[in-house]
Amino acid sequence: MPVTPTYPGVYIEEPPSGVHTITPVTTSVTAFVGYTPRGPIETPVTLTSFADFERSFSGLSSDSVLSYTVQHFFLNGGSVAIVVRLASGAKSSTGTIPGGGATALTVTAANPDTWSDSLRVAIDYNTPTAGHFNLQVFDTGQTVSESYSNLSMTNTDTNFVETIVNQASALISVKASGSTAPDPSGTVSKAFPDPLPDLAKQITVTIGNTTSNSFKLYDSSTDGAAPTTMGQLAVLLERKIRQQGTAFGAVRATAVGRTLQVVAGPDDTVQFGGAGATDLGLEATQHPGAYPLANGISGTPPSGEDFVGSADAKTGLNALRDVTDVNLLCLPDVHGSSYDDTRVEILAAADALCLDKRMFLVVDSPAAWTTLDHARANLSDLDSVRSDHSALYFPQIQMSDPLTGVLRTFPPCGAVTGIMATTDGSRGVWKAPAGTAAGLSGVQALTVPLTDPENGLLNPLGVNCLRSFPIIGPVVWGARTLQGADVLTSQWKYVPVRRTALMIEESLYRGTQWVVFEPNDERLWGQIRLNIGAFMQTLFKQGAFQGTSARDAYFVKCDADTTTQDDINRGVVNIIVGFAPLKPAEFVIIQIEQMAGQL
Repeated sequence: MPVTPTYPGVYIEEPPSGVHTITPVTTSVTAFVGYTPRGPIETPVTLTSFADFERSFSGLSSDSVLSYTVQHFFLNGGSVAIVVRLASGAKSSTGTIPGGGATALTVTAANPDTWSDSLRVAIDYNTPTAGHFNLQVFDTGQTVSESYSNLSMTNTDTNFVETIVNQASALISVKASGSTAPDPSGTVSKAFPDPLPDLAKQITVTIGNTTSNSFKLYDSSTDGAAPTTMGQLAVLLERKIRQQGTAFGAVRATAVGRTLQVVAGPDDTVQFGGAGATDLGLEATQHPGAYPLANGISGTPPSGEDFVGSADAKTGLNALRDVTDVNLLCLPDVHGSSYDDTRVEILAAADALCLDKRMFLVVDSPAAWTTLDHARANLSDLDSVRSDHSALYFPQIQMSDPLTGVLRTFPPCGAVTGIMATTDGSRGVWKAPAGTAAGLSGVQALTVPLTDPENGLLNPLGVNCLRSFPIIGPVVWGARTLQGADVLTSQWKYVPVRRTALMIEESLYRGTQWVVFEPNDERLWGQIRLNIGAFMQTLFKQGAFQGTSARDAYFVKCDADTTTQDDINRGVVNIIVGFAPLKPAEFVIIQIEQMAGQL
């Protein structure tokens, strides 16, 4: 900031340099949209490994092609994926927790799937505040996944159960009914007198169909000093019950004020009998060890309408519209025969999304293309969706199914986008993701082996072939967009040229936001040339453009020639950026001739 001199001396100012660094955006974050039997619906989930996918979407599933393609993506070098689950007819598991003879809490699983039927909710009153309660969510088995303490049923309380649980839980949401606290889990005793009652009377314990022998809660000859506090009594009761056999090994006893809470497994009820139980008040109302959720439905693979979705509601493919960083799009389900009637509609919607968000669509060849002739005969079905923002790969790949060990056919999009990510990281987005270095990891065979002449029939049509060579193995052997057919003479013929342009466009879009509302004059234009020029020079040094000098490789123009006075009056600044793209060497021609001999 300018200083105001008030005394004789030296003043230091730090004026702004005018440098606004433009950083290249990501190029290989891949979105997968399709069916999985578990996970959030139409919600983009960012993953950095297949282990993340297993946690959020339960891993591989035989009826989910998407689960395998995500695995292929990471297997071939992919680093960041975004998964959007679509499912028709999916329904969340629900359950109710009683309280005061009515429903106190209605619990709904966060994600609609059958897996949520394994969730259990436990309630106890071991809290510092009277009338409050604790809530625990059990995953499969008896593992506590989430725990919430000192909750209230009063909607004006800062610990109101809906506010706390619904904001924090990744597994459930709750709806409170009235102000009565939910009944605790398990068997809860009546309030104990002080001092404790006679503990030497006989007790029996029943869990399921198993009843223990009659035993004394406290035996002075074997148990040492008698318990004098509720905590000591709870420890003694738990130990004595567990001594009755393996069926009772999971029982827990807890002191809650002057009462006892005894819980077995999540689905078991503990029942007490005998004179000792009567004295301890353990014949009170019993509840399961945890309240179950039930009736979840995983749904079925989405229809074409589910894929297209709504831009306003952010459903289907449009769930990706609010995702900032996503570069590649895969629709592995769409290769299947069940989408033969809607494939073009889905691909058209996907292409529109890619145009809006500067993404690139990787299209799988349909499952019906089982021969070269099938591919050539039916390629015209995709003529209406030929776009420079997409590329088609043929044939499909065959890999061993980790679930069965049997060789199975998969769409190639996951493996191809993984190779794109690997190539981007090692060479740059301007390098074609194809060639002998673009090996398909884990692929054992291709559904349609192709020879050089057969490859020559498809490549001029804009179809990228997957080939298998001796020693090298299966590789990607094509780098054309769907507008890369020779007859179309498109300037966006090649995948790396299109993707490089998308990277530059998005980087400049984000990196020039600071220009908006700045004074539109030569000083601004000079700053724009400086910042964009520095960005393009960095790409040039990395080998992104043709030419041996910057003058041959790119230009940045923003001056009085591009922005006239009329533009200035309308609030417009025009920037022209040109670059000389690198294009892959598809055809290598070697000429060999005999020398005539020494002249």
